[in-house]
Formats: sequence, C-alpha cells, structure tokens
Amino acid sequence: MTEPAISIACQSPGLDASGFDVIVTLPTFRRPGQLLETLRSLKNQETALRFAVIVMDNDAERREGATAALPVFQSGEMKGLVILAHQRGNCFAYNAGWETAMSRFSDFSHIAVIDDDEIASPAWLASLAATAERYHADIVGGPQIPVFPEGADSRWRDHPVFLPPYEATGPVQALYSSGNLLIARDVLARMPKPYLDPQFNFIGGGDSDFLSRCKISGMRLAWCAEAEIHEAVPERRLEADWVRARAQRNGMISTLVEQRKRANEPLGRIRVLSKSLALLAAAPLRSLVRLGQAQSMSIASYPLHVAIGRVMGELGMFHEQYRQPEKN
Repeated sequence: MTEPAISIACQSPGLDASGFDVIVTLPTFRRPGQLLETLRSLKNQETALRFAVIVMDNDAERREGATAALPVFQSGEMKGLVILAHQRGNCFAYNAGWETAMSRFSDFSHIAVIDDDEIASPAWLASLAATAERYHADIVGGPQIPVFPEGADSRWRDHPVFLPPYEATGPVQALYSSGNLLIARDVLARMPKPYLDPQFNFIGGGDSDFLSRCKISGMRLAWCAEAEIHEAVPERRLEADWVRARAQRNGMISTLVEQRKRANEPLGRIRVLSKSLALLAAAPLRSLVRLGQAQSMSIASYPLHVAIGRVMGELGMFHEQYRQPEKN
C-alpha cells in the first residue's frame, strides 16, 4: 500500500530525539482554534512523564492547523514537531504521525492519541500510563465525554452514538476509537504497515480495524475511566440525518471489521452475514423496548439503524462521512 507522504513544517528548537516517555500524536484538519485549545490542555498535563507532541495537519494546501501551531512549537512552549500529511484521509494522517514518531524518536515507551476537537483533562496522560502499568496492557482507551451546545436536549447524553463503551477501569476485550488512546511502542513495532488501512479513510473505522487486528495478534487491551477527554459536539451532529448516518456507519464498520477478522475461517463470510441478518430481524423489537425505556425515537431507533448498516456493509454500501470533514 501507499506510504504516507510527509513533510516537516517545523520542530521545537533544540529538539532532542531521546529522553521522552510518550509521544502524543494530534491529527488536525481545518480547526485551528480548537487545535490551540487541545495544545493548551496538553501543556497543562499534571504528570511526571516527559512527552513530545506531533501535530499532523492533513490539509497540505490551506495548512490552517500548521500555521496556528507553528508559534507554539517555534517558541519552545511545546516540544515536538508539526508535520504535513499530504494525502487526504484520517488513516493517512494517523499513519504519518505514528511513522514519524517511530522514525524520529529513539527511546519512548508509548504513543498517545488525541484529536483536535478534544480537550484533555489534567490527569489524562498520567491516568492512561498508570492503567497500562497496572494491567500490563499494550493499549489503553479512555472516554470521550461529549460537550453539547448550550441548550441541547439533555437526552442526547444517553444516546448510544455519544456514550463511551465502558464505565469501569480494567481489562477489556475490544476498543473501538483512536480519539483517546495510549499505545505501547512495541505494538507499532510488531504490527504491519500501514497501521491504519487507507480503505477506511473516508468512512471511518480504520481505528476499529487496527485495534481488532491488535487484539487478534495477542495485544492486551484495557479501559481507563479516569483518563477523560472532552469532545466538542457541533450543532450539525445533533441533526437527525447525521445521527442516523453515524448509527448506520457503525453497523457498516462492524460488518467490515468482522469480515476481516473471520476471513480465514471456514464459512466465515456466511457466519458474518448470518449475524447481520439476525440483528436486522431482532432490531424492531429491540427498538420498541428502547422506546419504552428512553421515550426518544432517536435513541430507540439506534439498533435498527445499526442493523441496517450491517446489511448495507454486506452489500458493499458505505457512508463516507469523512469525505467532507467540514460537514461532519
């Protein structure tokens, strides 16, 4: 597959490639104001860990993120690099950051991941590292707490699209999102490149696929409930068509990831298809039960839209929600 095209926009003065415990990778696309807020939250980390930051601007033409971040790094306020990931797509951006970390920094133990619409709590990095050590985990995920627009219906807080997958800290069997992760260096040393498959660039799910492959390869996964980041939810994501498309996309990605997981199993594709059809058959009843519990059609219809998405995935139909990121 194609190697990511990368160029260095700047690095902090006198940057020493050794001596860092963690490299924080931060992809960005046309959110310069939010990117600066994310960087401020990283600067305010309460930790003894020595860390550097790699900002990956995935817009090599307009470079809004790189332009905003340059003074922060050039002044030495933040240690690390600002790079341009020239090929569009979130998988290319993540791969560019992770490959840069592996090639330019010599002795770090972990890579952390945060997105440019997220604010890290002061204990974020220390909490992830403590959980990795406590449970001997290769990869640790944490919650992305939604921050809804002022005046938003409080029921959105209970919608499955916005809820974290776990509540308690400890070992888990699966992780799904790259928006809040700590990954041991050895994981990237062992996993084949490209880390995230560019096939997922515009539908999303490259992170779910990567994490699924890591689990199959024997990596130990854990969840850290204390490692909170807060994710801004724009008004657009509270519109019915966006929520419906996201639910269906979750189903599509689930199908695609499971197909890959069972690709070498006898009757693997038939098992995945059977599961998709079973979920579709059960979805109306599950939605009715949820409607009685939540009194919200949007929440109630989530299992139905996920099941529809699973079947769409079986047919090779995918929503490319990231094709126009500014509308996502």
